[in-house]
Amino acid sequence: MIDRAWRPQFIVIGAVKAATTWVQARLVENPAIFMPPPEPHYFSNEFARGEDWYRGFFEERPESAYVIGEKSADYLAHPLAARRIAATLPDVRLVLQLRDPVERAYSDYKMFYRRGTVKGPPEDYLATPDSPFPRFLQDGLYACHLSRWFDLFPRDQILVYLYEEVVADPAHIVDAVSHHIGVDPVHEAEPATRENSSRSAILPLPLRRALAPLKSSLRPLRGHPVFEGMRSLLAREVAYPPLTPALRARLRDFYARDVESLEAMSGLNLARWKSPTRNVPVA
Repeated sequence: MIDRAWRPQFIVIGAVKAATTWVQARLVENPAIFMPPPEPHYFSNEFARGEDWYRGFFEERPESAYVIGEKSADYLAHPLAARRIAATLPDVRLVLQLRDPVERAYSDYKMFYRRGTVKGPPEDYLATPDSPFPRFLQDGLYACHLSRWFDLFPRDQILVYLYEEVVADPAHIVDAVSHHIGVDPVHEAEPATRENSSRSAILPLPLRRALAPLKSSLRPLRGHPVFEGMRSLLAREVAYPPLTPALRARLRDFYARDVESLEAMSGLNLARWKSPTRNVPVA
């Protein structure tokens, strides 16, 4: 068992591209909460590194932070993460933010597109699970993934809410998550602030690749007026290949059975996910 003096008391387990960076940004505005800035991915891809490696993420916790957490959005869909966490942290509070799986898949594709990892249109990657990046579709099968967690944890340890609820009433979500993990909520910034938006202007890909070795050195300069001014001269919004109505309909059919199962399993109202008409902005 992990030493209770430093172990996480809560974990944001996903989903990938469901705006979990937003909820982490809001939680760490609370001085009672500490979360390491990077995602450890310990219980998914880095488990072989061992407990001492994982503990290193929490060494900079200030004394004022009496609630410790972490966010690794890939935990939800990882086949071993739930069992590993249940064996190591059986009492941990879990937070799960879900997004319309069609929009999540397209957002995941866009992240890889702006990185230059994928180059073709969405049809090349989202039309079938048998693609070079099966995670684009598979990570959105929430009922399939969540069933593993419900088998291992009491329902009251898992808070599940929707991306659409964040858009509609972000302050309410901050309150709900705070109470779930055992702290009084703090509202320091405008709750609707978007994090990691695909609409944000970014540097051209060749320049990003050239600067990649300097990423850690440049990080302290972020937010400085001179640095941000120079960046704004070069940054541009990415023009993504669109998700066509035909492919969107195909994706909705792909997820239909899983959405029905998730609705029955969780008690969430997922009517908006079943409708072809969307009013939620795509990130």
